Amino acid sequence: MRSLFKAPLVLLATMATMVSSVVGENMLMSNSLNNCQDDSSFTASLFNVVYTPNNNSATVEVVATSSVQGFVLFDLAISAYGYTFLKKILDPCDMKLGGLCPMVAGKIPFAFNLPVPADAAKQIPGIAYSIPDLDATVRVQINLTKTDNPRSIACVEADISNGKTVDLLGVKWATAIIAGLALVSSAVVNGLGHSNTAAHVAANSLSLFAYFQAQAILGLSSVHLPPIVQSWTQDFQWSMGIIRVNFMQDIFTWYQRATGGTPSTIFDTLTTVSVQVEKRGLQLAEHGLSLFKRSAAMMPKPVITAATNLMKRANIMTSSGAYIVYGIQRVAFRSKIETTNLFMTGLTFFCIFVVFTIIAVASFKGLCELAVKQKWMESDTFLEFRNGWFTVLKGILFRVALLGFPQMAILCLWEFTQVDSPAEVVLAVFFFFGLAATLGWGASKVIRVARRSVSMHRNPAYILFSDPQTLNKWGFLYIQFRASAFYFIVPVLGYTLVKAMFVAFAQKNSVAQAIGFVIIEAAALIAASVMRPWMDKSTNTFNIAICVVNFLNAIFLLVFSNVFGAPQLVIGVVGVVLFVLNAAFSLILLLMVIISTTVTFFRKNPDARYQYMADDRASFMKSQTGLNTTTELDALAATARGEKTGYKSHLDLDDDNESLTSEDLRRRAAGQNASAAASQHSFQGQHGPRSPVNPSMPLFPASQRPESPYNRTGSAMGQRSVNNASPASGHRPQNNASPWQRGAGYD
Repeated sequence: MRSLFKAPLVLLATMATMVSSVVGENMLMSNSLNNCQDDSSFTASLFNVVYTPNNNSATVEVVATSSVQGFVLFDLAISAYGYTFLKKILDPCDMKLGGLCPMVAGKIPFAFNLPVPADAAKQIPGIAYSIPDLDATVRVQINLTKTDNPRSIACVEADISNGKTVDLLGVKWATAIIAGLALVSSAVVNGLGHSNTAAHVAANSLSLFAYFQAQAILGLSSVHLPPIVQSWTQDFQWSMGIIRVNFMQDIFTWYQRATGGTPSTIFDTLTTVSVQVEKRGLQLAEHGLSLFKRSAAMMPKPVITAATNLMKRANIMTSSGAYIVYGIQRVAFRSKIETTNLFMTGLTFFCIFVVFTIIAVASFKGLCELAVKQKWMESDTFLEFRNGWFTVLKGILFRVALLGFPQMAILCLWEFTQVDSPAEVVLAVFFFFGLAATLGWGASKVIRVARRSVSMHRNPAYILFSDPQTLNKWGFLYIQFRASAFYFIVPVLGYTLVKAMFVAFAQKNSVAQAIGFVIIEAAALIAASVMRPWMDKSTNTFNIAICVVNFLNAIFLLVFSNVFGAPQLVIGVVGVVLFVLNAAFSLILLLMVIISTTVTFFRKNPDARYQYMADDRASFMKSQTGLNTTTELDALAATARGEKTGYKSHLDLDDDNESLTSEDLRRRAAGQNASAAASQHSFQGQHGPRSPVNPSMPLFPASQRPESPYNRTGSAMGQRSVNNASPASGHRPQNNASPWQRGAGYD
């Protein structure tokens, strides 16, 4: 058993030398004393202990409350990762502890330096001072002695930390910078005309960011997590907008008071009240809450109202006066953010991200125009972006909405349960339903465009990728998927919404939350493995691997919920496994994204390293490479017609002139029917719907452009043989695949 315990410790000690930047004196500390017995007669509202082995002393600061009187013995047990390695019985009279020999009833505040014998210090393994996020506990059973009825009167336990952790600022900055640069790189590469490479970089960057958010959401669950898992998930809370800035916290507190809310003041009372990170399930917390309510019943009504508001808006308070935090509140406390300020923190950083994105895109547009005017760069560089930068900006903002939807869904739904202030609830309603409606409208738009493309060309990729307006504005919803899986954004949005509901609404039932996570992640893994909806094999492998790890994390979360009654040693080992697995997987994903993005800027033609997608989207997309090599005549023709080269097509699929009202849709439908009737009358002999795409535009490579049936006269079509008939004519034999269908899963 001892060797089994040492194995994870050795592994953690090795990793600690790599991940922990804290260098200083060895110490062990604890800042909260938790009750482990329901009818405990000894409680502590403040408990701070720091042990330093160099001077063999421990500094103790305790404010305890006792309801018993008499001589007692302390039954001490020290365990790490669920394995008890030290048991000892202590007599406070031999230790000469005032107020405890004998124990007296009432409030006992005391602070002193306790000498620790050298032989006792030697019993503590040296590795305990170096491993990050030590999962060690000291439990003290207080037994009443020298009486006719010897019994246990109290049980208290303290979590021990050594000050070393994997919750590091450097890890947060590194992951945030890499994810941000990858997203920016995809936009730059797309502007340079390498659409195939940009699509791959963007897909991998979005998947990496989604994985970081999944790690953060794991930490937001109300299940008790081992210390190392709590710290690891804390490294990714930046992806949910949970970032502390001192002056912003003061503004949020003022705003909440000004709008009728009652801010929590946990961090203002840390010198007198301990904060316990929920450890053994919410049953203990609920028991503490009921005891507090019974004791508060003797207080004046204003005090009862204030205490009730504090418990509802901030945290659960135990019978001893200490706070218990769990789930989302635990993340806020570890981030040094008042729990009532958490929603405004996430909302503000989302808005800041949106504003900075607008400023960055507008500034880049201005710099490009200045560089062209001063002849610092070629006039055709970033040509598509410069001609249609406003539509590109709208597409980027929609992508930001997609990235921020998990964050805002969880925080807004959670705000509905907290009601920090009426104004904050209004903001939560506006942002939640606004983002959900925007993304839902975008998904429905993509589905309608794809269906229109299938009805006209029997291939959804035709219009989805041939029209620059549609691609730039709505492409973020489908470009990472193969053309025939354009609808997969709907399951992705549903997955995000359901997961957010479990996180926000099941904070008081950790078991239900854990089971829900398992079901959701299992469904996501099955869907990804069976349908394989992403653009190619490598992207499918990348995302399926993420789904596998997320599913394993959900299984680990179920183990942590103690639904199986596993021993504490098993839970400790599983926590170490979760950290090692996700740390290694995150490193692999980061290296893959870094390498693939870096190679893009050093290859003359980065598109050559990727195989063209089977849906043949490259044949429909206009790029700078195509304009410079094979379609010069088409570009000159477009210029002669007065069109903006490389940007505007004849498709009228932009939503700028559309609204969500049924009246507008009916007017547009009537106009389209009238246009279709006029077109059919003028082109007699032509069968099937007319494509809105002008064949003279540079949609296809010159050497592979198929002969279009839509710009021929009726007599020319009548002279064609049956075997060479247009797909729209309905005379193509079954064994001869249409060029619109070839490679898209229809043949």
